[in-house]
Amino acid sequence: MTFRIARSNGFARFTLAALVWNVVVILWGVFLRASKSGDGCGQHWLTCHGEVIPSAPELKTVIEFSHRVTSFIALLLVVMMAVWAFRKFAKGSPIRKTAVGSVVFILTEALVGAGLVLTGNTAETLTAARPFWMAGHLLNTFILLAFLTLTFRYATGAGPMSFRVEMKYLAAILAGIVGIVIVGTSGSIAALSNMIFPSETLAEGLAKDLSPASNVLVKLRLLHPVSSILIGVGLVFLSGWLRRASDDDTAVRKWSDRLSVLVLIQLAFGAATLLMLGPIVMQLGHLLLADLIWISFVMLSASFLAKQHQMG
Repeated sequence: MTFRIARSNGFARFTLAALVWNVVVILWGVFLRASKSGDGCGQHWLTCHGEVIPSAPELKTVIEFSHRVTSFIALLLVVMMAVWAFRKFAKGSPIRKTAVGSVVFILTEALVGAGLVLTGNTAETLTAARPFWMAGHLLNTFILLAFLTLTFRYATGAGPMSFRVEMKYLAAILAGIVGIVIVGTSGSIAALSNMIFPSETLAEGLAKDLSPASNVLVKLRLLHPVSSILIGVGLVFLSGWLRRASDDDTAVRKWSDRLSVLVLIQLAFGAATLLMLGPIVMQLGHLLLADLIWISFVMLSASFLAKQHQMG
């Protein structure tokens, strides 16, 4: 199943819009962090500096407040999607489960964001807990995108998945999930480190990475390019293996090809981002590609498991 949507399928179009909007909100969140505007509303939530709508705001307040507004719109879209799914599909339909999962994890996404603000883990503040907050935020975001992607997939009429397959296939898919999470987590730590401990040149940054006196976050950021290369290559081989195991199923083949292309583009884009010392626009592109890779992997895995269901 690809992203083809029948003209009459308004629900599928709505679920796609909800997915796309959430990706936009995620990207705006990256801009919020990279521009050091996370404290634009102070340590206040739901209010902004104690006001429902900030008066005479600074630029960083506008950025933070707009992120909250777009996040609230995302919440409304997901709730509307879930209500529509329950009205349109019968009890027991898998799309009901993925829609509920989407609602649950967009709520936890909001709670994690609130936690970051209320604990002061924003802008250039570095606490011992902040890397864990960011890792949790990333994991929750990935789960949310997975549920939204699966909801869209079912909305287009795709068949159910079967987890009653050979253990080697489930293990391979799980390994892919873990690998993507590792790359994403190391990337969030590297981004935080680059923001708090910036370098003027690549050589200076590398020297900091290898210096025993550097902060542990600086030492850890080397993990990101290394893990990206190793796991990226692994994903390309994994996608090809699943394609062959599905007897070259059309949907599996298409998502396998898309995933492989995106991984190769991401590796090149990541290298360029590193060489350019991570300007904000490159960070946004880097994260967009990461989200597309994750969505493609979810679609590849779902298509493969659906094929296994058809094969019995």
